[in-house]
Amino acid sequence: MSDKTIKQIQDEYKGTSDNMLPTFIEEYIKDGRPGVSKIISQAQKKIMKLQNERARVLKMTEFEKKYSDYEYICGIDEVGRGPLAGPTVAGAVILPKDCIIYYINDSKKLSEKRREELYDEIMDKAVAVSTGIVDVDSINETDNISISVYEAMRQAIDKLEVKPDLLLVDAVKIPDVTIKQVPIVKGDAKSISIAAASIIAKVTRDRMMVELDEKYPGYGFKDNKGYGTKEHISALKTLGKTPIHRDKFIRNF
Repeated sequence: MSDKTIKQIQDEYKGTSDNMLPTFIEEYIKDGRPGVSKIISQAQKKIMKLQNERARVLKMTEFEKKYSDYEYICGIDEVGRGPLAGPTVAGAVILPKDCIIYYINDSKKLSEKRREELYDEIMDKAVAVSTGIVDVDSINETDNISISVYEAMRQAIDKLEVKPDLLLVDAVKIPDVTIKQVPIVKGDAKSISIAAASIIAKVTRDRMMVELDEKYPGYGFKDNKGYGTKEHISALKTLGKTPIHRDKFIRNF
């Protein structure tokens, strides 16, 4: 039995990094006290969850491994295709070979807190990261939002400090790009590179919409990010449009 109190062991467990959990368990597994046994059980369950998470993330590297002969594989994704207001933003991310980022996923499946955490980790680990942004004035000039989406993607590719030799793209093939492309349906849930790009794009755009909420109060941009919620549509009818509203998207309101 350890000389430490159960409270001390609990505090030590809370401060133990994931990779040190096996060592923590080995040290206290023979302690014998029910309270310590409960802590050990929690640690064992956490290890099991981490093993399952690692397996899930490794599955998301399938395309990166398939095309591993390419030196710099870049994931591309966009956000902001459907909102009534605000820009469309594309993210481009080149990750190191065999990069593992726990809990990464399609940005839409993640909480805001998790996205922010992953954004920082992606920025720290990536070989190169960039974004492309097409503003509302440009969106209003075209009848087809896809044109703006493709332009944002091309901008993101062009701004990368490292030139990619393969693009993994969520669902589409980007026109007027000479780099080899691999469109992947639901790619933001199947490719770690595309998922990383989706998180970079989503966090970047969300931060922009929070700033625009301060500039144009009353529409709830901080919460709805420009999408057509009931409250947003009600504000449109009451307050009228702002300079960041998409003319062709709000013509029926």
